Amino acid sequence: MTRSSLKIDRAQYLVTVDDRRRVIRDGSVVVRDGYISHVGKAGDLRHVGADRVIDATGMVVTPGFVNGHMHISYAHSVRGVFPDDVPDRLRHVFAMQSVMTESEEYLTTLLGLAETLGTGTTTLVDPGTTKFPEACLEAYEQAGCRVIVGEQVQDRENGLHLPVYNTAEALGRLEASINALDGRLSGRVRAWAMPFSLEFCSPELLIGAKRIADRYGTALTLHHFGGARSPRPEPTQRLAELGVLGPNVLLSHCMDLSEREIELIAGSGAGVVVCPSTVMKAGGNTGRGGRLPELLDAGVPVSLGTDSVNSSNFSDMVRCMNITATVYKDVRGDRSMISAETALELATRTGAAALGFADTLGAIEVGRKGDLVLFDTRRPEWRALVDPVRNLVYSATGDSVDTVIVEGSVVVEAGRPRFAGDLWELIQQVERIGERVRAVTGVGFPSRWQII
Repeated sequence: MTRSSLKIDRAQYLVTVDDRRRVIRDGSVVVRDGYISHVGKAGDLRHVGADRVIDATGMVVTPGFVNGHMHISYAHSVRGVFPDDVPDRLRHVFAMQSVMTESEEYLTTLLGLAETLGTGTTTLVDPGTTKFPEACLEAYEQAGCRVIVGEQVQDRENGLHLPVYNTAEALGRLEASINALDGRLSGRVRAWAMPFSLEFCSPELLIGAKRIADRYGTALTLHHFGGARSPRPEPTQRLAELGVLGPNVLLSHCMDLSEREIELIAGSGAGVVVCPSTVMKAGGNTGRGGRLPELLDAGVPVSLGTDSVNSSNFSDMVRCMNITATVYKDVRGDRSMISAETALELATRTGAAALGFADTLGAIEVGRKGDLVLFDTRRPEWRALVDPVRNLVYSATGDSVDTVIVEGSVVVEAGRPRFAGDLWELIQQVERIGERVRAVTGVGFPSRWQII
Protein backbone atom coordinates (compact mmCIF):
# COMPACT_ATOMS: atom_id res chain seq x y z
CA MET A 1 0.00 0.00 0.00
CA THR A 2 1.37 3.41 -0.95
CA ARG A 3 1.67 5.75 2.01
CA SER A 4 0.74 9.37 1.86
CA SER A 5 3.44 11.97 1.37
CA LEU A 6 4.32 14.75 3.80
CA LYS A 7 6.15 18.05 3.33
CA ILE A 8 7.66 20.07 6.16
CA ASP A 9 7.82 23.51 4.59
CA ARG A 10 9.81 26.67 5.34
CA ALA A 11 11.42 25.62 8.62
CA GLN A 12 13.55 28.34 10.13
CA TYR A 13 16.35 25.78 10.37
CA LEU A 14 16.79 22.17 9.28
CA VAL A 15 19.53 20.61 11.43
CA THR A 16 20.26 17.73 9.10
CA VAL A 17 23.18 15.96 10.86
CA ASP A 18 23.97 14.70 7.35
CA ASP A 19 27.43 13.81 6.01
CA ARG A 20 28.26 17.52 5.67
CA ARG A 21 26.49 18.50 8.91
CA ARG A 22 24.45 21.09 7.03
CA VAL A 23 22.13 23.44 8.87
CA ILE A 24 19.69 24.75 6.26
CA ARG A 25 18.02 28.09 6.88
CA ASP A 26 14.48 28.38 5.44
CA GLY A 27 14.46 24.70 4.57
CA SER A 28 11.98 22.06 3.51
CA VAL A 29 11.95 18.27 3.67
CA VAL A 30 9.62 15.85 1.91
CA VAL A 31 8.81 12.29 3.01
CA ARG A 32 7.31 9.80 0.57
CA ASP A 33 6.41 6.20 1.43
CA GLY A 34 8.16 6.57 4.78
CA TYR A 35 11.50 7.76 3.39
CA ILE A 36 12.96 11.20 2.87
CA SER A 37 12.81 12.09 -0.81
CA HIS A 38 13.84 15.77 -0.82
CA VAL A 39 15.86 18.05 1.47
CA GLY A 40 16.86 21.61 0.67
CA LYS A 41 16.03 25.28 0.57
CA ALA A 42 12.31 25.97 0.62
CA GLY A 43 12.59 28.07 -2.51
CA ASP A 44 14.28 25.24 -4.41
CA LEU A 45 11.55 22.78 -3.34
CA ARG A 46 8.55 25.08 -3.73
CA HIS A 47 7.22 23.07 -6.68
CA VAL A 48 7.48 19.71 -4.85
CA GLY A 49 4.01 18.85 -3.64
CA ALA A 50 2.74 16.41 -1.02
CA ASP A 51 -0.54 15.05 0.30
CA ARG A 52 -0.05 17.09 3.46
CA VAL A 53 2.03 20.20 4.00
CA ILE A 54 3.03 21.38 7.49
CA ASP A 55 3.95 25.04 7.76
CA ALA A 56 7.17 24.97 9.79
CA THR A 57 7.63 28.71 10.08
CA GLY A 58 9.49 29.44 13.31
CA MET A 59 10.43 25.78 13.72
CA VAL A 60 13.75 24.01 14.13
CA VAL A 61 13.66 20.52 12.61
CA THR A 62 16.00 17.72 13.72
CA PRO A 63 16.18 13.99 13.08
CA GLY A 64 14.17 11.85 15.47
CA PHE A 65 16.12 11.00 18.60
CA VAL A 66 17.42 7.55 19.49
CA ASN A 67 17.24 6.39 23.12
CA GLY A 68 19.55 3.40 23.44
CA HIS A 69 18.52 2.21 26.90
CA MET A 70 15.12 2.91 28.43
CA HIS A 71 13.05 0.68 30.71
CA ILE A 72 9.66 1.99 29.64
CA SER A 73 7.10 -0.72 30.39
CA TYR A 74 6.52 -0.22 34.12
CA ALA A 75 8.40 2.76 35.48
CA HIS A 76 5.83 5.54 35.22
CA SER A 77 3.65 3.94 37.88
CA VAL A 78 6.51 3.96 40.40
CA ARG A 79 8.05 7.29 39.52
CA GLY A 80 9.16 9.42 42.45
CA VAL A 81 8.86 6.58 44.99
CA PHE A 82 12.51 6.52 46.00
CA PRO A 83 14.42 9.08 48.06
CA ASP A 84 17.87 10.00 46.85
CA ASP A 85 19.86 7.58 48.99
CA VAL A 86 17.66 4.48 49.20
CA PRO A 87 19.71 1.26 49.24
CA ASP A 88 18.86 -1.66 46.93
CA ARG A 89 16.64 0.47 44.71
CA LEU A 90 16.59 -2.04 41.85
CA ARG A 91 15.47 -4.84 44.16
CA HIS A 92 12.43 -2.75 45.10
CA VAL A 93 11.82 -1.75 41.47
CA PHE A 94 11.66 -5.31 40.20
CA ALA A 95 9.55 -6.40 43.18
CA MET A 96 6.95 -3.80 42.22
CA GLN A 97 7.07 -4.73 38.55
CA SER A 98 6.61 -8.40 39.41
CA VAL A 99 3.05 -7.77 40.68
CA MET A 100 1.89 -5.71 37.71
CA THR A 101 -0.81 -7.20 35.48
CA GLU A 102 -0.90 -7.31 31.70
CA SER A 103 -3.43 -4.49 31.43
CA GLU A 104 -1.43 -2.39 33.88
CA GLU A 105 1.77 -2.81 31.91
CA TYR A 106 -0.04 -1.80 28.74
CA LEU A 107 -1.25 1.43 30.35
CA THR A 108 2.10 2.32 31.92
CA THR A 109 3.82 1.67 28.60
CA LEU A 110 1.37 3.90 26.77
CA LEU A 111 1.98 6.75 29.22
CA GLY A 112 5.74 6.21 28.94
CA LEU A 113 5.46 6.48 25.17
CA ALA A 114 3.41 9.67 25.48
CA GLU A 115 6.28 11.30 27.35
CA THR A 116 9.04 9.71 25.28
CA LEU A 117 7.67 10.50 21.83
CA GLY A 118 6.36 13.82 23.09
CA THR A 119 9.92 14.93 23.79
CA GLY A 120 11.28 13.80 20.43
CA THR A 121 12.41 10.18 20.74
CA THR A 122 11.31 8.07 17.78
CA THR A 123 13.46 4.96 18.35
CA LEU A 124 14.16 3.31 21.69
CA VAL A 125 15.67 0.17 23.16
CA ASP A 126 13.62 -1.33 25.99
CA PRO A 127 16.30 -3.64 27.42
CA GLY A 128 14.24 -6.67 28.25
CA THR A 129 12.26 -5.90 31.39
CA THR A 130 8.87 -6.12 29.69
CA LYS A 131 6.74 -8.84 31.30
CA PHE A 132 3.91 -8.85 28.77
CA PRO A 133 5.37 -8.13 25.33
CA GLU A 134 2.13 -8.59 23.41
CA ALA A 135 0.37 -6.01 25.59
CA CYS A 136 3.26 -3.61 25.15
CA LEU A 137 3.23 -4.30 21.42
CA GLU A 138 -0.32 -2.96 21.35
CA ALA A 139 0.94 0.26 22.92
CA TYR A 140 3.82 0.47 20.43
CA GLU A 141 1.37 0.01 17.56
CA GLN A 142 -0.87 2.79 18.85
CA ALA A 143 2.10 5.12 19.30
CA GLY A 144 3.64 4.39 15.91
CA CYS A 145 7.18 4.39 17.30
CA ARG A 146 10.17 2.22 16.48
CA VAL A 147 11.28 -0.02 19.33
CA ILE A 148 13.80 -2.75 20.08
CA VAL A 149 12.53 -5.35 22.53
CA GLY A 150 13.36 -8.80 23.82
CA GLU A 151 13.08 -11.02 26.85
CA GLN A 152 15.64 -10.40 29.56
CA VAL A 153 17.03 -13.66 30.93
CA GLN A 154 19.51 -14.81 33.55
CA ASP A 155 20.54 -18.23 34.85
CA ARG A 156 22.31 -17.20 38.04
CA GLU A 157 20.86 -16.23 41.39
CA ASN A 158 20.60 -12.49 41.95
CA GLY A 159 19.33 -10.13 44.58
CA LEU A 160 17.02 -8.18 42.28
CA HIS A 161 13.91 -10.41 42.28
CA LEU A 162 14.68 -11.33 38.66
CA PRO A 163 13.52 -14.83 37.65
CA VAL A 164 16.28 -17.43 37.29
CA TYR A 165 16.01 -20.05 34.55
CA ASN A 166 18.22 -22.99 33.76
CA THR A 167 20.52 -22.23 30.85
CA ALA A 168 18.63 -24.25 28.25
CA GLU A 169 15.32 -22.66 29.20
CA ALA A 170 16.83 -19.18 29.16
CA LEU A 171 18.17 -19.71 25.65
CA GLY A 172 14.85 -21.13 24.54
CA ARG A 173 13.05 -18.08 25.84
CA LEU A 174 15.47 -15.78 24.02
CA GLU A 175 14.95 -17.57 20.74
CA ALA A 176 11.17 -17.70 21.20
CA SER A 177 10.98 -13.94 21.84
CA ILE A 178 12.95 -13.20 18.68
CA ASN A 179 10.71 -15.52 16.65
CA ALA A 180 7.58 -13.96 18.12
CA LEU A 181 8.50 -10.28 17.93
CA ASP A 182 11.18 -9.51 15.37
CA GLY A 183 9.85 -7.58 12.38
CA ARG A 184 6.41 -6.90 13.81
CA LEU A 185 4.50 -3.68 13.08
CA SER A 186 5.76 -3.43 9.51
CA GLY A 187 9.35 -3.79 10.67
CA ARG A 188 9.23 -1.06 13.33
CA VAL A 189 9.86 -3.69 16.01
CA ARG A 190 13.19 -5.49 16.23
CA ALA A 191 13.80 -8.21 18.79
CA TRP A 192 17.27 -8.72 20.26
CA ALA A 193 18.88 -11.25 22.56
CA MET A 194 18.94 -9.70 26.04
CA PRO A 195 20.92 -11.56 28.70
CA PHE A 196 20.99 -9.32 31.76
CA SER A 197 24.72 -9.11 32.51
CA LEU A 198 27.98 -10.95 32.87
CA GLU A 199 27.34 -11.23 36.62
CA PHE A 200 23.87 -12.77 36.31
CA CYS A 201 24.49 -15.00 33.28
CA SER A 202 26.72 -18.03 32.89
CA PRO A 203 29.32 -18.19 30.11
CA GLU A 204 27.14 -20.79 28.39
CA LEU A 205 24.16 -18.44 28.37
CA LEU A 206 26.17 -15.52 27.04
CA ILE A 207 27.79 -17.61 24.30
CA GLY A 208 24.43 -19.11 23.34
CA ALA A 209 22.74 -15.71 23.27
CA LYS A 210 25.38 -14.35 20.91
CA ARG A 211 24.98 -17.36 18.63
CA ILE A 212 21.22 -16.82 18.54
CA ALA A 213 21.68 -13.15 17.65
CA ASP A 214 24.11 -14.09 14.88
CA ARG A 215 21.87 -16.83 13.53
CA TYR A 216 18.80 -14.59 13.31
CA GLY A 217 20.65 -11.58 11.97
CA THR A 218 19.71 -9.48 14.96
CA ALA A 219 21.69 -8.06 17.90
CA LEU A 220 22.43 -8.47 21.61
CA THR A 221 22.44 -6.01 24.49
CA LEU A 222 23.41 -6.42 28.12
CA HIS A 223 24.18 -4.33 31.17
CA HIS A 224 27.94 -4.00 31.46
CA PHE A 225 30.52 -2.34 33.70
CA GLY A 226 34.27 -2.29 33.31
CA GLY A 227 36.99 -3.39 35.67
CA ALA A 228 39.16 -0.30 36.03
CA ARG A 229 38.54 -0.19 39.78
CA SER A 230 38.01 -3.90 40.40
CA PRO A 231 40.56 -6.50 41.52
CA ARG A 232 38.81 -9.06 39.33
CA PRO A 233 39.87 -9.81 35.76
CA GLU A 234 38.52 -7.16 33.45
CA PRO A 235 34.89 -7.95 32.54
CA THR A 236 35.27 -6.77 28.94
CA GLN A 237 38.25 -9.08 28.49
CA ARG A 238 36.02 -11.91 29.67
CA LEU A 239 33.35 -11.07 27.10
CA ALA A 240 36.03 -11.00 24.41
CA GLU A 241 37.37 -14.39 25.48
CA LEU A 242 33.85 -15.84 25.32
CA GLY A 243 33.37 -14.47 21.80
CA VAL A 244 30.45 -12.30 22.89
CA LEU A 245 31.77 -8.97 21.62
CA GLY A 246 31.02 -8.00 18.03
CA PRO A 247 29.43 -5.44 15.70
CA ASN A 248 25.92 -6.59 16.66
CA VAL A 249 26.46 -6.02 20.39
CA LEU A 250 25.39 -2.98 22.42
CA LEU A 251 26.93 -2.65 25.90
CA SER A 252 24.85 -0.57 28.30
CA HIS A 253 26.22 1.83 30.95
CA CYS A 254 29.92 0.88 30.58
CA MET A 255 31.26 2.85 33.52
CA ASP A 256 34.80 2.24 34.83
CA LEU A 257 36.30 0.95 31.59
CA SER A 258 40.06 0.61 31.44
CA GLU A 259 42.09 1.65 28.43
CA ARG A 260 42.45 -1.99 27.42
CA GLU A 261 38.69 -2.51 27.63
CA ILE A 262 38.06 0.47 25.38
CA GLU A 263 40.52 -0.98 22.88
CA LEU A 264 38.70 -4.33 22.97
CA ILE A 265 35.31 -2.71 22.40
CA ALA A 266 36.61 -0.56 19.56
CA GLY A 267 38.38 -3.50 17.92
CA SER A 268 35.27 -5.67 18.08
CA GLY A 269 32.98 -3.11 16.45
CA ALA A 270 30.56 -3.22 19.39
CA GLY A 271 28.51 -0.18 20.36
CA VAL A 272 27.99 1.41 23.76
CA VAL A 273 25.08 3.26 25.34
CA VAL A 274 25.76 5.61 28.24
CA CYS A 275 23.16 6.85 30.73
CA PRO A 276 24.70 9.97 32.27
CA SER A 277 21.66 11.12 34.23
CA THR A 278 21.42 7.78 36.04
CA VAL A 279 25.10 7.87 36.96
CA MET A 280 24.90 11.41 38.28
CA LYS A 281 21.74 10.82 40.32
CA ALA A 282 23.26 7.71 41.90
CA GLY A 283 26.54 9.43 42.74
CA GLY A 284 28.37 7.16 40.33
CA ASN A 285 31.15 9.69 39.65
CA THR A 286 31.11 10.40 35.95
CA GLY A 287 34.42 12.19 36.34
CA ARG A 288 36.20 9.12 37.62
CA GLY A 289 34.38 6.34 35.80
CA GLY A 290 32.79 7.87 32.73
CA ARG A 291 34.92 7.30 29.64
CA LEU A 292 32.70 8.79 26.93
CA PRO A 293 35.42 11.07 25.44
CA GLU A 294 37.84 8.15 25.24
CA LEU A 295 35.22 5.87 23.67
CA LEU A 296 34.53 8.46 20.98
CA ASP A 297 38.24 9.03 20.39
CA ALA A 298 38.60 5.28 19.84
CA GLY A 299 35.86 5.34 17.22
CA VAL A 300 33.24 3.46 19.24
CA PRO A 301 29.65 4.27 18.18
CA VAL A 302 27.89 5.56 21.31
CA SER A 303 24.22 6.16 22.00
CA LEU A 304 22.61 8.06 24.86
CA GLY A 305 20.05 6.47 27.17
CA THR A 306 17.79 7.69 29.95
CA ASP A 307 17.51 4.27 31.67
CA SER A 308 14.15 4.66 33.45
CA VAL A 309 12.05 7.33 35.07
CA ASN A 310 12.68 5.86 38.51
CA SER A 311 16.44 6.22 38.09
CA SER A 312 17.05 9.42 36.13
CA ASN A 313 13.43 10.58 36.62
CA PHE A 314 13.04 11.81 33.03
CA SER A 315 12.97 10.44 29.51
CA ASP A 316 13.66 13.74 27.74
CA MET A 317 16.58 13.28 25.35
CA VAL A 318 17.10 17.05 25.12
CA ARG A 319 17.85 17.13 28.84
CA CYS A 320 20.07 14.09 28.36
CA MET A 321 22.02 15.91 25.65
CA ASN A 322 22.45 18.89 27.95
CA ILE A 323 23.89 16.75 30.75
CA THR A 324 26.21 15.00 28.32
CA ALA A 325 27.49 18.30 26.93
CA THR A 326 28.12 19.84 30.35
CA VAL A 327 29.20 17.17 32.82
CA TYR A 328 32.50 16.31 31.12
CA LYS A 329 33.45 19.95 30.79
CA ASP A 330 33.02 20.26 34.54
CA VAL A 331 34.60 17.04 35.79
CA ARG A 332 37.55 17.22 33.41
CA GLY A 333 38.02 20.98 33.74
CA ASP A 334 38.05 21.28 29.94
CA ARG A 335 35.50 23.36 28.03
CA SER A 336 36.33 21.54 24.78
CA MET A 337 34.87 18.25 26.06
CA ILE A 338 31.69 16.96 24.33
CA SER A 339 30.44 19.93 22.36
CA ALA A 340 26.77 20.67 21.75
CA GLU A 341 27.24 19.31 18.25
CA THR A 342 28.69 16.04 19.55
CA ALA A 343 25.84 15.66 22.05
CA LEU A 344 23.29 16.04 19.25
CA GLU A 345 25.15 13.47 17.16
CA LEU A 346 25.01 11.02 20.08
CA ALA A 347 21.23 11.41 20.21
CA THR A 348 20.84 11.04 16.44
CA ARG A 349 23.39 9.86 13.90
CA THR A 350 26.04 8.27 16.15
CA GLY A 351 23.40 6.77 18.39
CA ALA A 352 21.65 5.23 15.40
CA ALA A 353 24.94 3.66 14.31
CA ALA A 354 25.42 2.16 17.77
CA LEU A 355 22.06 0.40 17.36
CA GLY A 356 22.86 -0.86 13.88
CA PHE A 357 20.91 1.78 11.94
CA ALA A 358 23.85 3.70 10.52
CA ASP A 359 22.36 3.97 7.03
CA THR A 360 18.67 4.41 7.78
CA LEU A 361 18.19 6.65 10.84
CA GLY A 362 19.74 9.62 12.59
CA ALA A 363 19.93 12.23 9.82
CA ILE A 364 17.70 14.30 7.55
CA GLU A 365 19.07 12.89 4.34
CA VAL A 366 17.52 11.57 1.13
CA GLY A 367 16.99 7.82 1.41
CA ARG A 368 16.77 7.69 5.20
CA LYS A 369 13.57 7.02 7.08
CA GLY A 370 11.36 10.02 7.65
CA ASP A 371 11.76 10.41 11.42
CA LEU A 372 11.63 14.11 12.28
CA VAL A 373 11.12 16.40 15.27
CA LEU A 374 9.80 19.95 14.96
CA PHE A 375 10.61 22.34 17.80
CA ASP A 376 8.52 25.47 18.25
CA THR A 377 11.12 28.18 18.77
CA ARG A 378 8.57 30.94 19.33
CA ARG A 379 9.22 30.53 23.04
CA PRO A 380 11.45 32.52 25.41
CA GLU A 381 14.00 29.73 25.98
CA TRP A 382 14.79 29.59 22.26
CA ARG A 383 15.46 33.28 21.71
CA ALA A 384 17.55 34.95 20.52
CA LEU A 385 18.07 32.23 17.92
CA VAL A 386 21.49 32.52 16.29
CA ASP A 387 22.71 28.90 16.32
CA PRO A 388 19.98 26.26 16.61
CA VAL A 389 22.28 23.49 17.85
CA ARG A 390 23.58 25.52 20.76
CA ASN A 391 20.09 26.71 21.67
CA LEU A 392 18.68 23.18 21.50
CA VAL A 393 21.34 21.59 23.71
CA TYR A 394 21.98 24.38 26.20
CA SER A 395 18.68 26.28 26.43
CA ALA A 396 15.73 24.13 25.40
CA THR A 397 13.98 21.02 26.71
CA GLY A 398 11.64 18.57 25.10
CA ASP A 399 8.74 20.73 26.28
CA SER A 400 9.17 22.81 23.12
CA VAL A 401 8.54 19.84 20.81
CA ASP A 402 5.57 20.65 18.61
CA THR A 403 5.44 17.79 16.10
CA VAL A 404 6.99 14.32 15.93
CA ILE A 405 6.98 12.22 12.78
CA VAL A 406 7.88 8.54 12.39
CA GLU A 407 8.36 7.28 8.83
CA GLY A 408 6.24 10.15 7.54
CA SER A 409 3.38 9.63 9.99
CA VAL A 410 2.57 12.38 12.49
CA VAL A 411 2.43 10.85 15.98
CA VAL A 412 2.67 14.05 18.05
CA GLU A 413 0.94 17.24 16.91
CA ALA A 414 0.76 20.62 18.61
CA GLY A 415 2.63 19.09 21.52
CA ARG A 416 0.04 16.36 22.13
CA PRO A 417 0.47 12.63 21.45
CA ARG A 418 -2.20 11.66 18.95
CA PHE A 419 -2.30 8.07 20.21
CA ALA A 420 -3.00 8.47 23.94
CA GLY A 421 -6.66 9.48 23.84
CA ASP A 422 -7.66 11.35 26.97
CA LEU A 423 -4.18 11.92 28.37
CA TRP A 424 -5.37 13.07 31.78
CA GLU A 425 -7.51 9.96 32.17
CA LEU A 426 -4.51 7.80 31.23
CA ILE A 427 -2.38 9.61 33.80
CA GLN A 428 -4.99 8.98 36.50
CA GLN A 429 -5.18 5.29 35.58
CA VAL A 430 -1.42 4.95 35.95
CA GLU A 431 -1.56 6.79 39.29
CA ARG A 432 -4.05 4.17 40.54
CA ILE A 433 -1.78 1.38 39.30
CA GLY A 434 1.07 2.83 41.32
CA GLU A 435 -1.09 3.01 44.43
CA ARG A 436 -2.07 -0.65 44.07
CA VAL A 437 1.48 -1.83 43.40
CA ARG A 438 2.85 0.00 46.42
CA ALA A 439 0.10 -1.39 48.63
CA VAL A 440 0.65 -4.98 47.49
CA THR A 441 4.45 -4.90 47.80
CA GLY A 442 4.72 -2.63 50.80
CA VAL A 443 7.36 -0.58 49.00
CA GLY A 444 7.26 3.02 50.09
CA PHE A 445 9.37 5.65 51.77
CA PRO A 446 8.21 8.59 53.85
CA SER A 447 8.74 12.08 52.50
CA ARG A 448 11.53 13.99 54.19
CA TRP A 449 9.26 17.02 54.39
CA GLN A 450 5.91 16.63 56.04
CA ILE A 451 2.99 16.43 53.61
CA ILE A 452 -0.17 17.57 55.35
